[in-house]
Amino acid sequence: MLTFIGLGLCDEYDVSVRGLEAIRAADAVFLEVYTSVLTGTTIPRLEEYYGKKITPLYREDVELHPEPVLDAAAKGDAVFLTAGDSMVATTHADIRIRAAERGIQTRIIHGASITTAVCGLCGLQNYRFGKSVSVPFPYGKWFPMTPIEVISANLAQNLHTLVFLDIQKDKERYMHVSEAVDLLEEQAARAGVRIPLYVGIARAGSATPVVHAGDAEEMRRFAFGDPLHIMVVPGELHDIEREYLVRFAGLC
Repeated sequence: MLTFIGLGLCDEYDVSVRGLEAIRAADAVFLEVYTSVLTGTTIPRLEEYYGKKITPLYREDVELHPEPVLDAAAKGDAVFLTAGDSMVATTHADIRIRAAERGIQTRIIHGASITTAVCGLCGLQNYRFGKSVSVPFPYGKWFPMTPIEVISANLAQNLHTLVFLDIQKDKERYMHVSEAVDLLEEQAARAGVRIPLYVGIARAGSATPVVHAGDAEEMRRFAFGDPLHIMVVPGELHDIEREYLVRFAGLC
């Protein structure tokens, strides 16, 4: 059996009761650590709370060499842990497919997802979100324009855009809102478009989340604090969405 378990947004206490029971009953526990992280905890703290030894998995482990996970699931009960909800990244769906091809039974125990937490924190209606996009750190001469292309397409349809900010776990480097705004503003200038409003969110799911809305200059000035950060570029706001941002995100 291979069980995919979402751990939620912040720390070891966000896992569901059903998920915790499955972890404690497992023969092998794997934690994917490259698509997102639980910034409110560490692997030793997870191991202490779960009562299990945890094997971290990096990109190559998941995408190119998943055999240890599948072998463990073929022999007994294995769990595959991720921050947030388990099937947000397509690589995790790929592992479930591979398990099915080997005749391994699978199941999913869901956790809180950033995609829904953002809606609750900033008050933007989830049915008004278009395609999401990630903003990567530039590398050398590589400066992708995909983010502004997606945002522009969504704005043209009056849709909000969820903007994921890059994580370089091997370098302990997490993109901040101000860095993402700088990159998007440069892309917007090159593309000849304008982003009128941003919403930044820091540490969703923690006891101290921060939500703040404003134009580019406001977002550059505002101190969001420690990671993880994520952003939304809203379409035209409904009255209730605007009031929510005024009351809970400092929108002027």
